[in-house]
Amino acid sequence: MARPTVQRVCFQLQVKPERMAEYVERHRAVWPDMLRAIADAGRRNYSLFLREDGLLIGYYETDDDAASAAALAADPRTAAWEAEAADFFVALPGTRPDQGAPQLREVFHLEDQLAAMS
Repeated sequence: MARPTVQRVCFQLQVKPERMAEYVERHRAVWPDMLRAIADAGRRNYSLFLREDGLLIGYYETDDDAASAAALAADPRTAAWEAEAADFFVALPGTRPDQGAPQLREVFHLEDQLAAMS
């Protein structure tokens, strides 16, 4: 039986220095509707990491990243959160930060290499 393919997605954004404390505080208790929307869109094992200079690294797993992104963009539960969150980030030209964050290329995954040795 083939293992299902899981997409591991890592992205980066830049939080405005003057908004970092508020950004952290807002993520201590994300709105329940937003949490459900993320889960309903198929994202799991979702984490955010913030460096002292505002570099934000996000990571999540999904079965289909394009479908997940489309589901979140179409979900009315996400609109208010994303509108409020947009001002926390250094703007990306011509795009919303939540949809235009540059993704990082994965170059190593321990479990994949261990499985390949079997």
